[in-house]
Amino acid sequence: MHKCKVIAVTNQKGGVGKTTTTENVAIGLSRQGFNVLIVDFDPQGDLTSCLGWKNNDALEHSVSSMLDDYINDNDINYDALILHHEEDVDLIPANIELADFEMRLVSVINREQTLSNCIEPLRSKYDYIMIDCPPSLGMLTVNALSAADEVLIPVQTQYLPAKGMTKLLQTVNKVQRKINSNLKITGIVMTLADLNTNITKSTIDTIRESFGKNIRVFDTIIPKATKASEATIVGKSIYAYAKDSKVAVAYSNLTKELVNNQKVKHKEEMSR
Repeated sequence: MHKCKVIAVTNQKGGVGKTTTTENVAIGLSRQGFNVLIVDFDPQGDLTSCLGWKNNDALEHSVSSMLDDYINDNDINYDALILHHEEDVDLIPANIELADFEMRLVSVINREQTLSNCIEPLRSKYDYIMIDCPPSLGMLTVNALSAADEVLIPVQTQYLPAKGMTKLLQTVNKVQRKINSNLKITGIVMTLADLNTNITKSTIDTIRESFGKNIRVFDTIIPKATKASEATIVGKSIYAYAKDSKVAVAYSNLTKELVNNQKVKHKEEMSR
């Protein structure tokens, strides 16, 4: 990679496979030889737990302590902060302390870019930085979008997401106009798909028709699978837990599609 890509994975609706997608795309990128950092930016800390740090509230260093150091003009100890996972990705963990920052950031100067300023020194060390956003459109998500180069939007195929998608896209557009003019939408990835049902097939068609003209909708569809849930319980990716499962193949294909898409974009930018 010629330049670090920061990708925020976001959807204000919970239960759409956001954390699972962040984890498995990040580890998928690592499996392709990229240096990857994951930032857990959700106060629930599910991603931190999914990667094996179950007692995340006991961690001395976390994303909230990083923000706290930055706000108080203290040096950030990245060596103590960043955890290394056995599947060769790094993690800035989260815990419940992050919930307090939604209100604390309101009084911070240049508050929307606090996370961006914290991770800026790390861009030179990684090819990709993946940010797992909270299921809301509050100040934490705005911070993640301000720090990101791109947005990846997981959408569950079991309900019609048009109304929620419209609100999310409005937030992305507002951040583009007022804070981060370089922010791009990587695309929409459809998740938790039960391809045997007509409602799922109908929802997939609706998403492609409603958003496909203006936003990339990835060809890869992530199936609903108990293996993905089981993998999170044991603190492993789907590749380490069930490498031959349909969901592992799907996330591998999604990762390849993401990388190929960015190679095409890079060539287009270089030719201008």
